[in-house]
Amino acid sequence: MYNTTKLMFPKTCYTAFKFRSVFSEFPFFNYVQSKALDDVLYTNKNFVACAPTGSGKTVLFELAIIRLLMETPEPWRDVKAVYMAPIKALCSQCFESWKKKFSPLGLTCKELTGDTEIDDFFEIQDSHIILTTPEKWDSMTRKWKDNCLLQLVRLFLIDEVHVVKDATRGATLEVVVSRMKAVHTFRTSQYPEASLSMRVVAVSATIPNVSDIADWLSNENGPAIYLDMDESHRPVKLRKVVLGFPCGPNQTEFKFDLALNYKIANIIQTYAEQKPALVFCSTRKGTQQSAAVLAKDARFIMSIEHKQRFDVQSSAVKHPHLVALGVGYHHAGVDLSDRKLIEEAFTMGDLPVLFTTRTLSMGVNLPAHLVVIKSTMQYVAGSCQEYSEADLLQMIGRAGRPQFDTSATAVIMTKIQTREKYLKLMNGIEVIESSLHSHLVEHLNAEIVLQTISDVKMALDWIRSTFLYIRALKNPTHYGFSADLDRCGIEAKLQELCLKNLNSLSSVGLISMDEDITIKPTEAGRLMARYCIAFDTMKQFSKVSGTENLSDLVGFLYYSREFSDIQLRVNEKRSLNALNRDKNRVTIRYPINGKIKTSEMKVNCLIQAQLSSIPVQDFGLTQDTAKIFRIGMRISRCLSEFLSQRVKAVFSAVVNSLILAKCFRAKLWENSPYVSKQLEKIGQTLSTAMVHAGLTTFSKIEQTNARELELILNRHPPFGNQIRESVIHLPKYDVMVEQLPRYSSTTAEIVLKVSLKNQAQLLTRRAAQDHHYASVVIGDADNNVVFLQKLTDVMLLKGGSWSKKIEVAKAMKGDEISVHLISSEYVGLDIQQKFTVYYSATSNVIFFKLFKCSFADMGNKRHCNHFCKNKAFCAHDCCKVGVTVTRKRSANQETSFTSYLKDLRSRCDTFAPTPVKRLKVSKISYLNPHLILSVALSRLLNVLQEETPPSYSAGTPRCPPPKRERGKNPQPSSGGRSRT
Repeated sequence: MYNTTKLMFPKTCYTAFKFRSVFSEFPFFNYVQSKALDDVLYTNKNFVACAPTGSGKTVLFELAIIRLLMETPEPWRDVKAVYMAPIKALCSQCFESWKKKFSPLGLTCKELTGDTEIDDFFEIQDSHIILTTPEKWDSMTRKWKDNCLLQLVRLFLIDEVHVVKDATRGATLEVVVSRMKAVHTFRTSQYPEASLSMRVVAVSATIPNVSDIADWLSNENGPAIYLDMDESHRPVKLRKVVLGFPCGPNQTEFKFDLALNYKIANIIQTYAEQKPALVFCSTRKGTQQSAAVLAKDARFIMSIEHKQRFDVQSSAVKHPHLVALGVGYHHAGVDLSDRKLIEEAFTMGDLPVLFTTRTLSMGVNLPAHLVVIKSTMQYVAGSCQEYSEADLLQMIGRAGRPQFDTSATAVIMTKIQTREKYLKLMNGIEVIESSLHSHLVEHLNAEIVLQTISDVKMALDWIRSTFLYIRALKNPTHYGFSADLDRCGIEAKLQELCLKNLNSLSSVGLISMDEDITIKPTEAGRLMARYCIAFDTMKQFSKVSGTENLSDLVGFLYYSREFSDIQLRVNEKRSLNALNRDKNRVTIRYPINGKIKTSEMKVNCLIQAQLSSIPVQDFGLTQDTAKIFRIGMRISRCLSEFLSQRVKAVFSAVVNSLILAKCFRAKLWENSPYVSKQLEKIGQTLSTAMVHAGLTTFSKIEQTNARELELILNRHPPFGNQIRESVIHLPKYDVMVEQLPRYSSTTAEIVLKVSLKNQAQLLTRRAAQDHHYASVVIGDADNNVVFLQKLTDVMLLKGGSWSKKIEVAKAMKGDEISVHLISSEYVGLDIQQKFTVYYSATSNVIFFKLFKCSFADMGNKRHCNHFCKNKAFCAHDCCKVGVTVTRKRSANQETSFTSYLKDLRSRCDTFAPTPVKRLKVSKISYLNPHLILSVALSRLLNVLQEETPPSYSAGTPRCPPPKRERGKNPQPSSGGRSRT
């Protein structure tokens, strides 16, 4: 019989009685909870509890929250506690429980999980208890210096801290905990008088080196207090059985796994004692196959009442074929409603046997009397690997129902060759090591952006705050260091490891380092940290040439390392190949060559199927698609911003990356006819009906009568009015481009104006979000980005419109520029325009500069009164040479002019005569220098003859010059020289 503590608080602490309702579910604390009570509830020291699964460790978190409330005077406005668990299911479980327990006390809980969203701070502003995952909290804390909310965290709760060993997720957990320690250090140094300490409370499954965890979670007062309880203190006694089965040398893992299916019925009959049994399989398909075999081999005895309850529950399941026989299977590919019903039936004891995958052991709390682990091998990225000890302990931990059992059994089914290994493993425990050294490059970059690290010495200081440092000192060989190194030698090796990763970051342009190894982040590095992008993915981005189209950029995305855990399953290949190529149905936009053989091809196919609005029937593929798009939204957004930093020869890639980022957000191609899917209350079915009716653009939907829309969609009024109102209040942009009359041979000036056509409607209501914006991109014929700007709807509404004067340099390949306006979220609002820019030729510029000087010297010419936009290209001669003004000249000026005239005549004699018909062209694309000098000489002769008796024949006009008929040679003047 274990010692227990009644739920009573000392009389001296009368304020604690108000929190008694939190523990209303049970009258006593168990032995583990009783041992931890004094340290958790009556001190503020950091605390680590190491205890078996199922020993009630969550209660310790609740006690720590109560301690924080006892120490803080009401109202608890600035009280913030963060609970961090390795998977979302644990967060959801605690969220539902704590919402009921702490809401009566006036505390607000907020679940903050999922992939990175950049603007989540407002969601936690009014929350007291924040439940999150390491990945999510990593993204939130990467900018903690810019947000004071994170500095208000007073309590940091870490569930399943032993996951720090996990090869994929452990490094993130380790870095986040070390960062929260840095937040605490910063806060205490900035405000020493405030006494705003942050307490850390962590719990773990049974591990041998819990003291290392306590050293890691130390503060200025020393290491954390820890409680180490072994399996003997488990509330329900656990019997562990390891069974070995023969496996021939030519037998594959797959065949061995199939052979075990026929052994399960005998094991359940031997060890279950007619109580619920949970069987863990390595794959989703394995759960279904094993359940089908057991349903044929076994029959379960049920009472009449049990049978009636079970029939009611099984009839509610969408796929009752197996459940009806007393066997169920449960994995992430099963429909969510079915999963909930199956979980409920198993928890109530109505479902005798449940087959599931390893993820259930981490997520849903479904204890059983018997736990069977069918095979110790699992499939990871297409290859077979053994379960880690942490995984095995987690699965075994599901055995034992404290409310029903006093004992439980766990059976491990393995090969006869490995039976002894697992027997020893169950008696001894695996030491927890760090996995940060394998993922150091991404986390170093994040700390550099945070300015925690600015040189190699500071990098080593940061390493000292991690679990990696604690374990490297005790077990250097695990991290590739020599066993005979002392502390200084190990620190030198860690510094070398940091420098190697810093050089990798520098080689891709993510950081800059000078000769003194002073480290600064680049804009690309900031983007990598902000969007939590893997280093390998950023290396892929740096290979973009700039001419990529939409298909090429999709290719860059599906090779991202973030999608590496998306697996291709054998039973999915038929569905994926049908999406790729099928003569009898709609297929993806850019077909993939050959059959679907790799996970990258699967990601590519699912991305295109979603963007093409092709329905995917397989629930597992639907789940994978949702995950791909959650990750893809931030990767595509990072790619567009990464390319926007570059200017030279990337215009095509920038435009397509902005379009792709918008496509991921809208889940539609940029030219998709299913634009109505973006409207509220319109899903795939209704959108398809609108496409069949020809309503493929927002303008067509707006022009359609509301009653007609209701007929198309089979809905009642005022549904049609609501749809039209949604479209009317979407932003409708107008883009105007004009060229200013200032001409140069190398640059031109244009004015870009953007306005909202429906400004009046948007002032009353907006269908788009407040943060919606449009990107304006201008590119030239050389593929260079001339201009790039983001314009928010709020800014356009406040100012009425937006305009900008832009200089456009002359491109080598042409004078046409492309103007794109791309919405950040909506397909169907974009605008694309072409505009030809005019430049003056170099010879024209030189000539007009010369002529301007001549006019100034002569003083007898003025500009004409024509309002031609471009006087260098118009057909008026007076626009080119001016209008004569009669003015008396001095002898000196005449002499100066005569000298100038002779010079012009000598120049003209060197050129061949220009054909007369060229003078009749009303709009010429360029000015011939022969023609210009000929016309100039003719006009200057007129000026000269104003000072002498005129030699013109009667009736000849002075400006413009005499017209000549097409095809006739010009008549020579009285002096015998041609007037051309």
